[in-house]
Amino acid sequence: MKSMEQSRRDFLRLAGKGMVGAAALTAVPTVIAGAEEPTKPAWPWEYKPLDKEEVKAKVFANFNGANGGCCSGVASGILDLMAEKYGYPYNQIDGHMFANGGGGYGRKNLCGSLGGALAVIGLFCESKDSGAIRNQLYAWYESTTLPMYVPEGREAHAHQTVAGSELCKDSVGNWMAASGCEFASPERGYRCGCLSADVAAKTIELLNIHFGFEAAPVVEEEPAPALAANEYIGTAVSEIGGELKVKVTMDGANIAKIEVLSNGETPDFFAKVNPTLLDNIVKANGTTGVDTITGATKSSEAIIAAVNDALSQIKK
Repeated sequence: MKSMEQSRRDFLRLAGKGMVGAAALTAVPTVIAGAEEPTKPAWPWEYKPLDKEEVKAKVFANFNGANGGCCSGVASGILDLMAEKYGYPYNQIDGHMFANGGGGYGRKNLCGSLGGALAVIGLFCESKDSGAIRNQLYAWYESTTLPMYVPEGREAHAHQTVAGSELCKDSVGNWMAASGCEFASPERGYRCGCLSADVAAKTIELLNIHFGFEAAPVVEEEPAPALAANEYIGTAVSEIGGELKVKVTMDGANIAKIEVLSNGETPDFFAKVNPTLLDNIVKANGTTGVDTITGATKSSEAIIAAVNDALSQIKK
């Protein structure tokens, strides 16, 4: 066993080492403690404009990069470009976090490019505004012949198709049927990369317009169709899709038919009310006592308001 004197010497030796270590630690500059943490930006973040042609090129490159694909390509392409141009706070988010959104989120559901776009829109817009922009983007995607973008030095598209819906399975499926190419083919990858660039550019266009950095395109309205004496046009504004327009055809004092002429509702929800709610109104010969459709309340309310507007024009 150690003597008491030996134990005392060991204790002092170890204590000395501890004091040296403590002194060394106090000599290290406290950089972390003294540094200012970046301020967390309030949501929604401030939007700053981008050039659509630059966005297309960036998104196409990111689509084909590591952890790429349609969803990640759009989100990371837009955010990377904002980070390069404006720095903080846009350099705090890595859009590659959406890498799992490709292929309709792996289930051929919502097109991943739209998913990436919605993430960006939601970063800069409050819910009521982002919903309206989303519906504009969907309507454009569903009805536009795509892809349009052709990267510099690459070949023009041999096949362009209309998706007809916002779903990956329809968008890609229609193109595969027209082109004869398989999903795993390089041609399909090229097509979806270009389509992602188109979606990103449209997203930036809608955001630029919303925040006043770009003028909305002038759309020439088609002349209103001539109405018969028993036909009436009614309009209403939906909280979801904006203006909704219907035509009500009367047969004497009875409603004979109701047609929706235009709307910006989300397709899945609108399908629940059209034509079910219209048929219910016709059967009731008015909107009194007609219930909204469960799961599509806002669309139902817009249709009922538009029908009431049309009926109010009938001379008593």
